Amino acid sequence: MLKLAGVFLVVMIIAGILGFVVDVAGGLAKVAFFLCLIGFAGALAMKVLGKG
Repeated sequence: MLKLAGVFLVVMIIAGILGFVVDVAGGLAKVAFFLCLIGFAGALAMKVLGKG
């Protein structure tokens, strides 16, 4: 019974770490998306203004 509790404890710790990593990766992906969106808008604006 004690071994089973130990196994569940290890699984719980691993699941918590993986959840935190996925959370951080999601946040970084959102930041990267908005940076790329701003860069794309800036490049598009420069292209339009350069032609005009």
